[in-house]
Amino acid sequence: MSEAAANKPVVAAFDFDGTLTYRDTLFPFLLHAAGAATFARHLFVLAPTLAAYGLGLMRNDIAKQRVLARFFAGAAPEAVRDQAAQFAEHQLPKLIRPEAMRRFDWHKKQGHRCIVISASLDLYVRHWALKMGFDDVIASHLETRADGRVSGNLSGGNCFGGEKVRRLDALLGPRNGYTLYAYGDSRGDRELLSVADYAYYRKIPG
Repeated sequence: MSEAAANKPVVAAFDFDGTLTYRDTLFPFLLHAAGAATFARHLFVLAPTLAAYGLGLMRNDIAKQRVLARFFAGAAPEAVRDQAAQFAEHQLPKLIRPEAMRRFDWHKKQGHRCIVISASLDLYVRHWALKMGFDDVIASHLETRADGRVSGNLSGGNCFGGEKVRRLDALLGPRNGYTLYAYGDSRGDRELLSVADYAYYRKIPG
């Protein structure tokens, strides 16, 4: 490594679902927020959307918008934030991968800037990540309507694929200004991993 590279700040960017956690977290959050009976009713209505997505006939962002609109359109933001905080406090810890947190701890001990970058909702990801000691959170954000209620749409789009790189650039500036470690587990992380100096796909170093 050159002296210039050695003097660059170091950033560690972690995907959330499937990387820091064992599994997807959106549907567990929706179950927590809606309750079992309402959750089941909404899934019944959403069955064609979920089937189309599962068969590759509908884009990730379109399917996600339909799901979020079904569960949250017209909701009070304060109520959704409270549900997200409760989920982050009581449910997320059960889903976190210990080996991923050990890697996060390694980066923190090196003085690296640690970021969660995720298509998951920032409502609960941010609450958990900042409490754990991450420095920044980049995630999908629910839009609020002019009347102050949640629209169910995503403000700024789904933080997936190339959008992860764009948002990282917006936060940190030119890519050549820092050394990047990136951790991911799915096709939504490919673009981020492709620009990293050290890319880890479905592998957390021991």
